This record gives sequence, structure tokens and C-alpha cells, in this order.
Amino acid sequence: MAESDWDTVTVLRKKGPTAAQAKSKQVTLLVCTMRDCPTGSAGQNKQHLVTKNTAKLDRETEELHHDRVPLEVGKVIQQGRQEKGLTQKDLATKINEKPQVIADYETGKAIPNNQVMGKIERAIGRKLRGKDIGQPLEPKPGAK
Repeated sequence: MAESDWDTVTVLRKKGPTAAQAKSKQVTLLVCTMRDCPTGSAGQNKQHLVTKNTAKLDRETEELHHDRVPLEVGKVIQQGRQEKGLTQKDLATKINEKPQVIADYETGKAIPNNQVMGKIERAIGRKLRGKDIGQPLEPKPGAK
């Protein structure tokens, strides 16, 4: 038997933190002390901290929102669709969109998308963009 020592004890212990982990913990503690955090608050949920950006957003008075399709355009879509004898579902099928998209455009709830507007224009034969909204769509030069 090749030197087997049954009295040897192996101790398994957890490794200490790596240099990066130790530095991260020091930075967290430093930031906490700079904010006058109460003791032991370094592990708090950061969603509840009030920062300068939060206060700035609270003071902001301008309402930011996406522009919607004007009701004038919605009426033109509805009139053009009815002239062609199409339902919202028929028009949606014709342009490969969902019926809810047509409903949103007609009620003015949709955010304008030039690709969808172009498809609707060609399907109903009326302009929906530019100065002359509602005018008949002229065929492009060179079209057969």
C-alpha cells in the first residue's frame, strides 16, 4: 500500500471575494455614505431612491406623446372605403393588415405609419398625406 494516511483531514471553505467583487462592495458603501444613507441601507431596492433626475421629471410640464392620425384622415379613409363598397375587414384583408388597424386609423387612435398609409391610399384611391388630403390619387408616371 502506497502511503495512505487515514488521519488527514481536508477542510473545504468558501473562497474570499475576488478583487472586482471587493471593489464593487467598497464603491457601493462609498456611494451610500455619500448619500447619507442610514446604516445597513446599501442593499435597499434602488427603485425607491429619489434622485435629481426624478425631481427633474416631476417638474417637467411638457406632455410628451406620439402624434395620432388626424380625424380628417380617418373620415377620408371611411368615405373612400364606403365608396368602394368595402367593410373594414375587407379593406384590411386587401392591404394585408388586421381589421383593428383600419378601425384605429378611422377613429384617429393609430400612430401614423407611412407604409400602412400608402397601402390604404392605393386601396381607396385617395390621398391621405400631404396638403391635398382626400383628393383622388393620381397614377404614378410610367405606370401601366
